[in-house]
Formats: sequence, C-alpha cells, structure tokens
Amino acid sequence: MLVIMRNDATEEDVRGVVAVIEQMGYQARPMPGRQRTTVGVVGNDGRVNADRIAALNGVYECLHVTPPYKQASREWKQEPTIVRLPGGLTIGGDEVVVMAGPCSVENEKQIIASAHAVRDAGATILRGGAYKPRSSPYSFQGLGLPGLKLLVKAREETGLLVVTEAMDPEGCDLVAEHADIIQIGARNMQNYSLLKRAGKSKKPVLLKRGLSATIQEFLLSAEYLLAEGNTDVILCERGIRSFDSQTRNLFDLSAIPVVKKLSHLPIIADPSHGTGLREFVPPMARAAVAAGADGLIVEVHPTPERAMSDGAQTLNPEQFEKMMRELRAIAEVIGRRVAEPAGARN
Repeated sequence: MLVIMRNDATEEDVRGVVAVIEQMGYQARPMPGRQRTTVGVVGNDGRVNADRIAALNGVYECLHVTPPYKQASREWKQEPTIVRLPGGLTIGGDEVVVMAGPCSVENEKQIIASAHAVRDAGATILRGGAYKPRSSPYSFQGLGLPGLKLLVKAREETGLLVVTEAMDPEGCDLVAEHADIIQIGARNMQNYSLLKRAGKSKKPVLLKRGLSATIQEFLLSAEYLLAEGNTDVILCERGIRSFDSQTRNLFDLSAIPVVKKLSHLPIIADPSHGTGLREFVPPMARAAVAAGADGLIVEVHPTPERAMSDGAQTLNPEQFEKMMRELRAIAEVIGRRVAEPAGARN
C-alpha cells in the first residue's frame, strides 16, 4: 500500500504516519518527491487498516498496490482452483457443470419430478430453495427443514448432488448437514456472520454476487470464506441492478472473464435471475458458456405456470432439454464439455 501525503504535509506529519505504520507491525518507507512525499507500507499481508492511516494529519489518500482481497487473487494462487465434489464431479476444470431445479421446494411430488427431469436432460446438481429470502413478507418463504429432507430424498432417488441456500448462521449448519453445496444468495453476500460460519464448514460454498456489488466487493466477500479456511468457493454472477426495466437485472457477462483474470476461483452464471424472463434464459446461458463460465445454475419446474416463486423465469423440462443440447455444442467449440450425471460419465 502507498500512503500519499498532501503537498503541504510537514516532516512531522510524515514521521507520524511512519510511526503508526510501525505500530501496526509493518515497515514504512518514506519516498520524498518534488511535489509531495509518499510512504510505502512494506510487509502488507492484506490486513492493514487503511482507515486508520487515512485519518492522520497530512495524508491525502491511501492506494492499494495489490488487491485488498489476498487469498482470492491470482497473485496468491496462479493456477485455477478446482472444487471437487462427491462422485468425482469437479467445478473449475474442463467440464461445465449445470445445476438445475425449481426456485423453491414446494412438495415431494414437485421436487422429485424436477430432479428426474433435470437429470434426464443432463444436469448433475439439483438446486431448490428450502429457505427463501423474498422481497415481500407475504410471499412463500420455503418449507425449511422439511424442504431440506425432500432434497435429500431427491438426491437418493436420482444421484444428483444438492445445492441450496442458507439464510443465517444457524441455518447454515442445517444446510451443511443436508446439502452438498451451501449457497449464499445475493442478498446475503455481505452477511459477514453467515460468511464466517460457511467458511468454517467443511462444505463447498456457492457465493452469489450482490444486487449492487462491484467485482471487488464480490471478491472481498469470497475472501471471508477463504480466510476461515474454506478453499472450496464457487462464485456466481446472477445479474446486478440497473436503470433498465426490460429485464429483472443486468446480466453482467463481462464479470465472467474479469473474475477469471483477477481470481483463481471458479465462476458460474445464473441466467434465470440475470434476466428474469424464461425466453432470455437459453441465449444468456449459451453466452455465459461461451464467455468461459465454469457452470450454470438454472431454474426448472415441471409446470412453471404453477410455481410458487419465480415462475416467469423458470424453464419447463422440454425447454431445459433443448438448452442442454445447445450448451453441449458451444462447450465443444471452445474445447470444453458439459458434465454428465454420474451414471452417464465414463
């Protein structure tokens, strides 16, 4: 980190900055210039409290020379992280993994039918919300623990792995007990208590980008998970808010290659939430794979018109099957392949 002093900063101001940096356990290197002095912080392990330095007399600004996220960055780890899941499935390698299923677990018949439908089409992971954060308190909030148990039953019947959302630190333990991947949703991307609890779990974590989060804020949230010792972190671009109302969100495809440049963590895409309209889900899913996404998470329901949440952005099984055929063709063109269910893998 570089501390840039004001052009009218005194020598006493510079000495004060040096003293504070050394009190924090780092080395300070003053570098006088023609117009102003800068002070380099040597030994920065990413934990320097820039706010403490910025408040000192004579300081103009503090500049991070390296990313504030350390363990999530390419500088920390050059080679891509490959998250290994039960049954030999991996995320972050050559395969493109598709997670699919309904927005919410509604009942046993619905989730079992959904699981069979997405597996038959080629999905390898079942998604479904047992706990649902909703904008309105009057909307369906999910079944809770009974929903988790239904996801387990669907896994037993189909062999699909399960990803589902945790809403709070206490619920995180229940999700970790029943699911193969803990999902942290967009609204909870900066729920630091939840991030810390998920980071301490022994389960992979799927972290969705916040509704208005910058990529740096997104990677800093991932840093919370990594800092707690959980290296199995999967990022997810799911769209951010914009001024245009033609789609539910602005599906930021550019985030995929940008994240891959900045971070070693795998990133998947959510074209369902990214667009909010089922007719746009397949083209954006194709585009995400072409952009380098390591996977997709897509909403699929046997009868979307009857879905208790997000029906407008949900594909029916026939639409999902057609999309999967298209994804295989695109993956092949760019030298990858869509992962197949356990029974279909060689």
